Amino acid sequence: MTGPLLHDLPAFRETAAARLAAFPRTAVPDAPGLRRAGVVICVTPHPGGLAAILIKRAYRGRNAGQWGLPGGVLEDGETAAQGALRELDEELGLRLEPAEVLGALDDFPASSGFAISPIVVAPADPGPLRPSPDEVHSVHHVSLERLAADDTPRWVPQLDGGELLQMRLAPGWVVHAPTGAMLWQFREVVLLGRHARVAGFLQPDWTRR
Repeated sequence: MTGPLLHDLPAFRETAAARLAAFPRTAVPDAPGLRRAGVVICVTPHPGGLAAILIKRAYRGRNAGQWGLPGGVLEDGETAAQGALRELDEELGLRLEPAEVLGALDDFPASSGFAISPIVVAPADPGPLRPSPDEVHSVHHVSLERLAADDTPRWVPQLDGGELLQMRLAPGWVVHAPTGAMLWQFREVVLLGRHARVAGFLQPDWTRR
């Protein structure tokens, strides 16, 4: 798949906002013990076209060394967008306003007890990244072309009869749910214009912390 959606920032922002506005997102209702987190799918210009930012988390604390989207636990009184943007600033030094949010995808009910709310942004001038060494081990970019490619999602049969999604972003770079599920829904809804749900996606045991 090629075209202005994957390479031109204004075209991406216009299309993404329209498709997210037309998407009837699913929210996880409040429940005893449920915790909430917000993450950001942040699309920026990158050599060869537009790309989404992923991080490898610092090798300490929750989700040590795992692939993830910038984001984290919501503070009291925060909306998902407010918390996700605060975390984007704290983790990568990107300070955006709520008006820059293009829309949101489904809450993902993670097996760790979190409902994770992904928002989509595409800042016109994000400025330089300033990763926090306390939270971020490394920063990576995955091109929208790669996310939209037919061979990026792979469904691996499991012994219980289910299938495990693997998002193959590059040789040796495979991302599973929850992050992989949110990237897959972003691909389906925003890049390909198809409605798709992810709440039932399997997670590897090591992501359940």
